[in-house]
Amino acid sequence: MENRQHATRSRSNPGGIADVLTVLGSETQPHGGRKPPWFKVPAPGGPRYRELQSLIKEENLHTVCQEAACPNIGECWQRGTATFMILGDTCTRRCGFCNVKTGKPTWNDPLEPARVARSVAKMGLRHAVITSVDRDDLPDYGASAFVGVIRQIRRQSPETQIEVLTPDFRGAEMPLAKVIAERPDVFNHNVEVVPRLYPVARRGSTWERSTRVLRNAKELAGDEVATKSGLMVGLGESFDEMVDALSQLRDNHVQVLTVGQYLRPTERHLPIVRYWHPDEFAALEAAAYELGFEHVAAGPLVRSSYHADQHVPQRQPGVGPLREAVPA
Repeated sequence: MENRQHATRSRSNPGGIADVLTVLGSETQPHGGRKPPWFKVPAPGGPRYRELQSLIKEENLHTVCQEAACPNIGECWQRGTATFMILGDTCTRRCGFCNVKTGKPTWNDPLEPARVARSVAKMGLRHAVITSVDRDDLPDYGASAFVGVIRQIRRQSPETQIEVLTPDFRGAEMPLAKVIAERPDVFNHNVEVVPRLYPVARRGSTWERSTRVLRNAKELAGDEVATKSGLMVGLGESFDEMVDALSQLRDNHVQVLTVGQYLRPTERHLPIVRYWHPDEFAALEAAAYELGFEHVAAGPLVRSSYHADQHVPQRQPGVGPLREAVPA
């Protein structure tokens, strides 16, 4: 048998692809180049931001807001929304766009659900989003951790709405069923990019698997759980490709949609092909509503959890925290 040659894969040129540019195209944006003016946002640093940052550090928690270097972190935390990343900060997959580190995870903390819920209660969060790294090393791919966090938040902060943003659980139905059985308010699984870009952007995943996860979630939950997904633009997809992808999401019963601009974290990540103009996002949002989505957020700085409290009806009126953060 011929010996298999090992080659280290980088995010910007994942294994199995001779040249990423044959998929993305030869004209890409230089890393570190000047961004269009619509990307300017105030730097985070208000009193509430510092308070929550300190609380998260004390509880030894991870937020995707920090790990993914989200540009909206200050605004979201001020609004009383935050996204917690459970099961550690090391992912078993290596997506070409993602800033979360990859490797062999070692995180295993059975008390994490209680600590996350305690922080949610202390922060007075109106809407908590719970996500995780991919944990293909675990028997149920991390589903039990989602179940534990949902139960603990229901116990410690019953007024908070819960959104879960899960991996694909490698397409296994039982882990998904365990999470849906807890009836989170929102089930989110991001397809991230149009189908054509999966080999370079989401190696280890497939479009068909991800859309099946979303369809199964809705079939299991019915009207009790809203389904949601999100995509990025900027990797060479066309407007028509995007509309076709959105149509497929609607065919799989997705109700809520987010679309934002891909921003390259480092030189080792996939290059940006182009920046979409805000007018293009507006046209895509209009097309999505025509397809039947119940809520659409599309814009250069939109991320999956951006203004997540607005994506579904809230039990409590108003915006911002349900109450002031409780002192530790």
